[in-house]
Amino acid sequence: MNWLVQVVEVTGFALQTLLTRKGASAATVIGIAGVVAVLVGVLSIGQGFRKAMTVSATPDSVIVLRSGADSEMMSGLSRDETRVIADAPGVARGASGAAVSAELFVVIDLPKRSTGTDANVPLRGVEAGAFEVRRNLEIVQGRNFEPGKNEVIVGAGAAVEFAGLDLGKTLRVGQNDWLVVGIFTAEGGIAESEIWTDAGVLQPAYRREDSFQVVYARLTSPEAFDAFKDALTTDPRVNVKVLRQTDYYADQSSTVYNMITGLGTLIASLMGLGALFGALNTMYTAVSSRTREIATLRALGFRASPVVFSVMIESMVLAFLGGGIGSAGAYFAFDGFRAATMNWQSFSQVAFAFEVSPSLLLQGMLYAAGIGLVGGLFPAIRAARLPISVALREL
Repeated sequence: MNWLVQVVEVTGFALQTLLTRKGASAATVIGIAGVVAVLVGVLSIGQGFRKAMTVSATPDSVIVLRSGADSEMMSGLSRDETRVIADAPGVARGASGAAVSAELFVVIDLPKRSTGTDANVPLRGVEAGAFEVRRNLEIVQGRNFEPGKNEVIVGAGAAVEFAGLDLGKTLRVGQNDWLVVGIFTAEGGIAESEIWTDAGVLQPAYRREDSFQVVYARLTSPEAFDAFKDALTTDPRVNVKVLRQTDYYADQSSTVYNMITGLGTLIASLMGLGALFGALNTMYTAVSSRTREIATLRALGFRASPVVFSVMIESMVLAFLGGGIGSAGAYFAFDGFRAATMNWQSFSQVAFAFEVSPSLLLQGMLYAAGIGLVGGLFPAIRAARLPISVALREL
């Protein structure tokens, strides 16, 4: 109990003297805040991209590609193959038929609103079953396209990021004009980066005859996946690979996510070294300025460990203050900020919103705590080892 009282008294006195060292203390807080803000801000890009890629995928949804294809762009399926897939066991069926959509995926050039530079935007031809497979789609402006007409609906993310996709505008693609008749959302998923139209209209426009690239399907339950997959992979009429949508989109997002996460961690690590040296300098200065105080306390019978704890707590207070400021700044500056980046698997743009999640904020605070812990450790050890006789000479 006596030891705890000593810790409280010494720490309380140390914290009261922070204002007398406000310049060095403020520099440490600002340095750590900057590091945390950069770390959380950069990692929120990867978090937002991964969320956009995976949020729409459900455990009971599957994607069927040609065997050996890694993405929709590299796949190809005939009309007969899509019929075999639609008739496979485990496919959910309703009043309108099987929850299956054979689709085309092409890339068109559109200028970005922010820079005016051209970017690759996905144009997807879908069948009526697409809305049964992706049940989170909602038309928020206008209406759905009519089958057989040159009409398109545009994802909300694409409408914000790319020029010429406003409701009622006419989109010129190749030799054809397409009327934008609706804007849709998909809970922030990757579909919001796309333009949709009737697959039967898109096929002749791109001379695809009666071929597709991918089939999306919804199963009766997640447990039906194995039976569905086995039926197709053993059927000699088709040569396909079957994936859960959750697995497919997780793999599609891994390249960009890992690149952004690695780059953000590297930048934050380099900046963290600077903040660490700043914390060390601040705490060494604090110990030096408190030499007389420490000597007096030791001479009065205070043990070395309360002094160590007081220095460590002071360092951690500065670190948490900086971490809190940096985390708050990152949240208000980046959370929900919309951008677009390249999906290297499909070579098309993905519109997404930065995601400053609670886990990222916690990660930022832990990083700040680490800087504070290391920054206060060595000065604390120096304070504890300071001989009383040497320190008393400073009086």
